[in-house]
Amino acid sequence: MKGQQTLGYTQFISPSPATTAQLSLCHSSDYIANFLNGSLTDKAVKKMGFPHSPELVERTLYSVGASIQAAESALKNGLAANLSGGYHHAYSNYGSGFCIFNDLAIAAAHLITTEQADTVLIFDCDVHQGDGTAQITQQHEQIVSCSIHCEQNFPRQKQLSNYDFGLPANTTDAEYLTTLEQALELCVRLHQPDIILYNAGADIYTKDELGLFDVSLAGVYKRDFAVLNFCKQRNIPLMCALGGGYQRNINNLVSVHKQLFKAALDL
Repeated sequence: MKGQQTLGYTQFISPSPATTAQLSLCHSSDYIANFLNGSLTDKAVKKMGFPHSPELVERTLYSVGASIQAAESALKNGLAANLSGGYHHAYSNYGSGFCIFNDLAIAAAHLITTEQADTVLIFDCDVHQGDGTAQITQQHEQIVSCSIHCEQNFPRQKQLSNYDFGLPANTTDAEYLTTLEQALELCVRLHQPDIILYNAGADIYTKDELGLFDVSLAGVYKRDFAVLNFCKQRNIPLMCALGGGYQRNINNLVSVHKQLFKAALDL
């Protein structure tokens, strides 16, 4: 994105790694310790989806730390994004679906615990339901979870978010965007969040290999612009995470993720 001048160089900030205390806001002490010291069972590693390594630990801690820092930055500046994040399949006591620690839930809990926010909305627009987020936030009444996802897609067994909008496979731009606008309006009207943490999954795109939706690239842009503009018009701080996206051609995948930043620049 730098090379294509989508974003300026001065807009990038290096994050700090998440601390064990921050992870503990949403995850069990045993799970945290077992992941950090490499003592997860083979079954747990398989469910997580990644082979354990020191490099994975480092990357994971920085990804979570980036979401925490981006959330704090959004409160101060109105808008911020993590170029990672959106690990919504991570449960309180295990990792799942390539998600180890639930960065958005942790960031939300951090803001509340440090009294930077009273109510946080996690608005999850990844094509897969945020099942881990739903499970974790059931124990955090000040965190509101909303998931717009493909009902026929992973995970097979869904969890109960505060608001779930399960759409059928082959959902098109118009159907998706109508649901998005209704869901966002409903959540904000009922809960008046101090900040929204937005999981901008690129896997709603029609060419995503694990998506099942029929949303065009223009539709992805319209989704991101709609969320950004909604928050701007109402002066609601917005933190964005890139979420899922599954294409073997990395350049094509980056083009989908890039819609979020194009939309931000077009506000």
